[in-house]
Amino acid sequence: MDADVLAYLRCPVCGEPLDGAPAGAGPAPAPDALRCPRGHSFDVARQGYVNLSTGRSPHSGDTAEMVAARAEFLDAGHYDFISAALAGAARAAYPGGLVLDAGAGTGRHLAAVLDALPAAPGLALDVSKPALRRAARAHPRAGAAICDTWGRLPVADGSAGVVLDVFAPRNGPEFRRVLRPGGVLLVVTPAAEHLAELVERLSLLQVDPDKAERVAASLEGQFALAEETALTRTLTLSPREASTLVGMGPSAWHTTPVALPGPITVAASVRLGVYVERSTSSQPAGGS
Repeated sequence: MDADVLAYLRCPVCGEPLDGAPAGAGPAPAPDALRCPRGHSFDVARQGYVNLSTGRSPHSGDTAEMVAARAEFLDAGHYDFISAALAGAARAAYPGGLVLDAGAGTGRHLAAVLDALPAAPGLALDVSKPALRRAARAHPRAGAAICDTWGRLPVADGSAGVVLDVFAPRNGPEFRRVLRPGGVLLVVTPAAEHLAELVERLSLLQVDPDKAERVAASLEGQFALAEETALTRTLTLSPREASTLVGMGPSAWHTTPVALPGPITVAASVRLGVYVERSTSSQPAGGS
């Protein structure tokens, strides 16, 4: 765990800072655990992520198969237009501090943002161990931790200059707690027409037509929408790529894999919302 990231972590039990030193006087720091001054200890996996969960989560997270499909699809560059938009929005507004990705998956979007912010440390949070095994290696300045993002996030108050939420649950009160003054929350959600051609062809789960209203409701009272951008790309996918796209998303839980007979052209359509704390919503997202 990078020292710049570690400085922002907090014990999920008592809220005290965490470090890699053993409890009491020992001959050397223990690289396999983080501890707080009160003696709470959290294992660091050999892949580099730390387990900061405090019990069994009701959410199982993405499976190893779903994560492998996501990594293959993203590594092909199909959603790089989303990463680029996130990086641009973060660069325009970053006031310093941590870049926090809540529900980070493999960490690819977080890595793109960190590339755009050369001095920023990053933290990937997710409940899925298979995802965090990849996120821990996504960028030299990124750390990774297991936690349920519906609960209290294991980071200090006012620590994050940018919070990313890409196709992930939105915990408005916690996002506001961890965001520092002048910081931004960047939320990516699918538009109603996202992947409509593939949805129709394979009878996949459709995007909730009330998605925009639900996003607004989840952040109401905490954040105000400063700016929203529609992002659309036309993707021509091979049968293999279409299969990985289905396998990485929520339809993977409900759909039997089907091989398409040939390439398919689909429109990837999402919305990027730039949110600021409601108390400062009169300022532009990139203002000082």
